[in-house]
Amino acid sequence: MGKTVKVPVIEIRPQEIETSGHTSKGNQLKWRQGHWWYKADAFGYESLAETMVSRLLQEAGHTGHVRYEPVTVSWNGRLYRACRSRNFLPQGSELLPLEKLYRSVTGFSLAENLAQIGEVDRRIAHTVEFVENLTGIRDFGAYLSGMLEMDMFFLNEDRHTNNMALLYQQADKSFHLCPYFDMGSSLYADTREKYPLHMDAEACRSHARAKPFSRDFDEQMDAAGRLYGRSLHFPMSRNGLWHLLEDIQGTYEPAPGAPWYSPQEWERARAAVMSQALSYPYLFLP
Repeated sequence: MGKTVKVPVIEIRPQEIETSGHTSKGNQLKWRQGHWWYKADAFGYESLAETMVSRLLQEAGHTGHVRYEPVTVSWNGRLYRACRSRNFLPQGSELLPLEKLYRSVTGFSLAENLAQIGEVDRRIAHTVEFVENLTGIRDFGAYLSGMLEMDMFFLNEDRHTNNMALLYQQADKSFHLCPYFDMGSSLYADTREKYPLHMDAEACRSHARAKPFSRDFDEQMDAAGRLYGRSLHFPMSRNGLWHLLEDIQGTYEPAPGAPWYSPQEWERARAAVMSQALSYPYLFLP
């Protein structure tokens, strides 16, 4: 087991609030303070999901994702379970969701137009061709395929067209790939509405639905993989994965009296990962 990390308590100062936002499911408290973005749990253990996914991708040697870590946020006299990530926007750039970009160019909704296209591979190709033709980015197909592969393995159910984005640099009007972000709806984290903790992992899996090209994770990943290849791989065995998950749980030490994840939540998140590892053995060493 690695060294223990004390989970910091961050007091959000009202004068430094820059944003409060929403997800496709509803309102979620979000803040920007200094060089950090913060977001609080709204439906379950989203911050645990962000942390676990981030750590697993880091251990896999992945470098293109936003790194999240757990924190306790103090806001308006209340403590919240939350996570934070460093601001990944370069100076002078903005985060430009594909939905916003598509509407600004075509006058139509990308999500609605995708629903009118019958085949999943054509929906994916339509999105890639739009982005590459408009922006000059030539590897967006591989980037998108990598995103869908992560979503498939971690069961991220919130990959709507506002959760796929590019970086736009105003000075030279250039577009760039954005780090993969926002995996909080992974690993059956919504215990408030969809996945109560008494449901086992297999029952949860039967209810999981993908976005935005298909409701089936495997269908959209298989289509993207045929078109643009696959990239996700974990340089460990599934037994090594189990020990890594135990190590992650033992890494963090919450502040006294701060809200923290229950044993049942840790067990649910671990079970979700291990169930997926059994379903996709080719992602791991023998």
